Amino acid sequence: MSGDDPRADDPEQLARDTVYRLLASRARSRSELRQALLRKGIDEDVADGVLRKFVDAGLVDDAAFAEEWVHSRHRHQGLGREALGFELRRKGVDENLVEAALSTVDGDAEVERARDLVRRRLRSMTAADPTARTRRLVGMLARKGYSESLAFRVVREELERSGVDDPASDAEFP
Repeated sequence: MSGDDPRADDPEQLARDTVYRLLASRARSRSELRQALLRKGIDEDVADGVLRKFVDAGLVDDAAFAEEWVHSRHRHQGLGREALGFELRRKGVDENLVEAALSTVDGDAEVERARDLVRRRLRSMTAADPTARTRRLVGMLARKGYSESLAFRVVREELERSGVDDPASDAEFP
């Protein structure tokens, strides 16, 4: 029996309530919402119908979601294009929308964000020898989704700027 919850008799209402609740905390991709509905036991046809209405109403928009995700995660988490693309794909965003959102990250802004991350991390690196310092800084940028060539270039330039010895400057890095 349905008990005291009238939504138990109306799977479409339960689906709508679930989507509203999820969207209240943060924007989500259509795929994320669909998976959440299916985990709740909502029939696929009901889930797809409810999501179609949310899409038609403009409340679920994967293109806008992807663009906002890229902007926010790049600015606040310092993530590079590779990591951002990985996150969006994992959230079920269509590849064309991923590429469009990633194209909004200006190349100069990405380099500047990498520089900021290196400068901040460099201030706290006191005991590391130059090789370890370079390795750690490049590794940090790689984990945040920056390309290898960009990471080495930014680290080399920031170490030179700060007057810290950089063993990578003599090495053959991209």
